[in-house]
Amino acid sequence: MGRKMLVDGEVDKATAEEANYDFDLFVIGAGSGGVRAARFSSNHGAKVGICELPFHPISSEEIGGVGGTCVIRGCVPKKILVYGATYGGELEDAKNYGWEINENVDFTWKKLLQKKTDEILRLNNIYKRLLANASVKLYEGEGRIVGPNDVEVRQIDGTKISYTAKHILIATGSRAQKPNIPGHELAITSDEALSLEEFPKRAVVLGGGYIAVEFASIWRGMGATVDLFFRKELPLRGFDDEMRALVARNLEGRGINLHPQTSLTQLIKTDDGIKVISSHGEEFMADVVLFATGRNPNTKRLNLEAVGVELDQAGAVKVDEYSRTNIPSIWAVGDATNRINLTPVALMEASCFANTVFGGKPTKADYSNVACAVFCIPPLAVVGLSEEEAVEQATGDILVFTSGFNPMKNTISGRQEKTLMKLIVDEKTDKVIGASMCGPDAAEIMQGIAIALKCGATKAQFDSTVGIHPSSAEEFVTMRSVTRRIAYKPKPKTNL
Repeated sequence: MGRKMLVDGEVDKATAEEANYDFDLFVIGAGSGGVRAARFSSNHGAKVGICELPFHPISSEEIGGVGGTCVIRGCVPKKILVYGATYGGELEDAKNYGWEINENVDFTWKKLLQKKTDEILRLNNIYKRLLANASVKLYEGEGRIVGPNDVEVRQIDGTKISYTAKHILIATGSRAQKPNIPGHELAITSDEALSLEEFPKRAVVLGGGYIAVEFASIWRGMGATVDLFFRKELPLRGFDDEMRALVARNLEGRGINLHPQTSLTQLIKTDDGIKVISSHGEEFMADVVLFATGRNPNTKRLNLEAVGVELDQAGAVKVDEYSRTNIPSIWAVGDATNRINLTPVALMEASCFANTVFGGKPTKADYSNVACAVFCIPPLAVVGLSEEEAVEQATGDILVFTSGFNPMKNTISGRQEKTLMKLIVDEKTDKVIGASMCGPDAAEIMQGIAIALKCGATKAQFDSTVGIHPSSAEEFVTMRSVTRRIAYKPKPKTNL
């Protein structure tokens, strides 16, 4: 079988020596990135093996599941819970639309939890079928690298089997981590939060990122009392500041208690639940405490340092533009590399890897204009540069266009919750270099805007586009007046 492989930047032909390997490619980790790389490499003609830990909704060092974090204990189950939580507000809004709803509307957490579990089991089986249909050999167990071309898999019964591979791909993702404060063992991470047996009536969330605001929205939407603690003045550090401020107002408007510039110092188990002590000395009682304080690359048990694979200080695998490590036969994609930690980015990196190594088409991942969404209620979605990033990178004046309004649906329901949309434009080129939206359907709308930015669309092209009426989306093509102009300020030169 003729296979093209990239070696030191050039495609070489298979040699007799290569035929001695058990596999052309062995992948450790069958999450989104690992499965994509395995399937696409196989489609290019490679003989591929892949290993993954046994399935369980809550991960550990010894359990995981085909489909990985996103499918089993991340994006997918979280979005299911977001849908479930959204109905709470929808039922309230429906009253002014003529729906007579009994005041005693009940929510059954365990029913939703079972439906969620059924769905991730279905997806787990689909991913297994995708691998089988692509002729990828799946091994259930923990993989580790024992040489530049050698992988060891510890199976469920404890036995170890070894394989050789021309190329090895690390796709082990990341794992939630907890801050080491007294009582931290009483807290949970997002893994457990997606599988709680009992619905918490009182929830404390520590963190200001995606996961923190999403779970705060989920639990509040289902009726819990929620206190959200974060270190900065606003949640979602790294996003556009104007959008962050609106997200904070919306969270408060939905009844979430915000505690900015506040951390937690201790958790204490009591008969009434968990006593939470804040950095300001305040005490709170909770049924559940969620630590949403970041994730670390899942690389500790791979034996990488012994093999000589370079890691950064966070434990992420160091790779070049083609996802290749310092060991020529070992590669890595996804959260294990700590580049842009999003499922679609891992999929892109995996596709590029397969094209590079087995497709005869060296391909670098393109990290420009990667859209993303935060599924708080209502959601936030962005693509391109924030206003702050645009100013920092500017070589000329920056034009900011904004539109803030009460969505049509709210005019009848009576909900006081603004939507905000924003475009960032480079005045010199007229190119739209950033877009953001906080409001209903933001993610669905922003995906289309992302295509426009990827194609280099100008503000004039946005303005010449006919809008869909009546819709919130049309605001993106009807923002004619500049909200503010930010004058370019050359950065001082230095000889240092």
